[in-house]
Amino acid sequence: MPGSPATTRLSSSVAATAAIKMSPDQSIQNESSNSPMENNSPSKQRANIHPDTSYSIELRKTFGVHGLTPPNVESHTLQLTRCLKQLASKTTPIEKYTYLSNLRNSNVHLFYRLVLTNFTTIAPLIYTPVVGEACLKWHEIYQQPEGLYISYKDRGHIYEVLQNWQQLNVEITVVTDGSRILGLGDLGINGMGIPVGKLALYTGCAGIRPEATLPLCLDLGTSNKELLASPLYMGAKMPKVSEQEEADFLDELMVALNKKWPGIVVQFEDFKNPFPALERYQHKYSMFNDDIQGTGAVILAGIINALKKSGVPVKEQRAVFMGAGSAGVGVAKQIVEYFIKEGLTEDEARRCFWFVDTKGLITDDRGDRLAQHKVYFSRDDNKGLQFKTLPEVVDFVKPTILMGLSTMRGIFDEHILKTMAKLNPNPIIFPLSNPSSNSECTFEEAIKHTNGTAIFASGSPFQPYLYNDEIMIPSQGNNMYVFPGIGLAAILGKSVHISNSMIYASAVALSNAITPAELTDGRLYPELDRIREVSVVVAREVIREAQRQGLDREPSIRDLGDRELDRWIRERMYDPTKGDVLRANL
Repeated sequence: MPGSPATTRLSSSVAATAAIKMSPDQSIQNESSNSPMENNSPSKQRANIHPDTSYSIELRKTFGVHGLTPPNVESHTLQLTRCLKQLASKTTPIEKYTYLSNLRNSNVHLFYRLVLTNFTTIAPLIYTPVVGEACLKWHEIYQQPEGLYISYKDRGHIYEVLQNWQQLNVEITVVTDGSRILGLGDLGINGMGIPVGKLALYTGCAGIRPEATLPLCLDLGTSNKELLASPLYMGAKMPKVSEQEEADFLDELMVALNKKWPGIVVQFEDFKNPFPALERYQHKYSMFNDDIQGTGAVILAGIINALKKSGVPVKEQRAVFMGAGSAGVGVAKQIVEYFIKEGLTEDEARRCFWFVDTKGLITDDRGDRLAQHKVYFSRDDNKGLQFKTLPEVVDFVKPTILMGLSTMRGIFDEHILKTMAKLNPNPIIFPLSNPSSNSECTFEEAIKHTNGTAIFASGSPFQPYLYNDEIMIPSQGNNMYVFPGIGLAAILGKSVHISNSMIYASAVALSNAITPAELTDGRLYPELDRIREVSVVVAREVIREAQRQGLDREPSIRDLGDRELDRWIRERMYDPTKGDVLRANL
């Protein structure tokens, strides 16, 4: 609510940890002229400096925090050793998540040093799969304000609510209404964990300044009866508003966001029906929907590399999708675009796909009214037959590709996987549902039941599997490979809006970012410890596509070569591991 104590406390907390900026060659923050610390005397800055044991005695005295920490000046390495020891003492994933959340709120630079130096360990704890459990329990584990909540009661004065966020130079926001969190359904404002986690990855993967990010959760009611009945649930105890009411609310929100922070990049996340907002805003604002476009891009990148491995020509591909929601359709449309670029007509490309929902194969004559987003892939070649189960569809289609976006754990069972192995020398199996507990099959199941022949990528992480004395390495088609680079490109290139071609460029860039050694290891995606390098490549190619389309507003970089542009991007990425972040401001 406007002016609520929670909102005020949050802004102060973020300011206290995020106001410290990096030197000009290390941070995007210097591109903004209204830095919270700019033109302030040390005495005025004092309230915005969080005591840190790595600060020199000189800096502690200068900023009025001398004596507020133990006297020893510690190295970053020693700080991280302590953090890792504390993290290891937590016995459950949700305890580790809570510890990391508290660290981020108490010492943001130390938190991101921990993320950057231990990315493959920390990433699953701050986002999928653990964020799913955190959202389920948000009303129980809540300890301190994170992000900004705007309720339906705030309609008519959303801009005034945004004024309570004290950071002056917000460059990107992730917004959700909580109506379809991962594969967990409607969680209402418990969905705040998603914007918080996504934006932590924007900073960790792409170097977007922490204080330039805004986690945003819309309280538009919930259909979750369990949450409505819980006295601990902190959202409005009311049913979800109508589609038209939500559309009107979002219209006001987008106007208010761009009035408060002109050109802000807006990522929509985990809306039950995301297509209307994407269609309304895509060509009006700098925005994109990660569920539709980000998922489509990252899976397309995996498919491009999977097709190279399989050796089956594009025109012979037959893809069965288990799940026909926004993510599945978004993925398929990205692959259609790739097939067209590989020489197929649009109709030929579209006919490479068969979609299965809860009622079976989607066909023109099934007898039910199809949701609009399903119509494009509806089949008319089923000869009057209806196929109600996945095994029936697999027997009918004889697919080369099996995609799972159903959240139906185990739907790719032993029979399905063995059938895929009989049909193909190297079947492409992508169980993409999140979190891991909703995955259509595990990596072990896919390898075991295809006799080690499956080309595999999942939505959530799985452990390597020892098969016939060979360590098989799973690939994870995580959106973090593309959305941070897309957001970084939109910020640095000052994109007018984010076009479908820019999203497609991110997919191709990701597919090309993998090394020959990684391909030899069986990977479809780069190793995650190279995520910042990958984000630079993705950002560069998205900027290039924006330039080709005339959608960029940063003329100074239009004539740079690729290496020069990469360097320019890196110089503007926040990096808390380099140097003394406070000394840079003396």
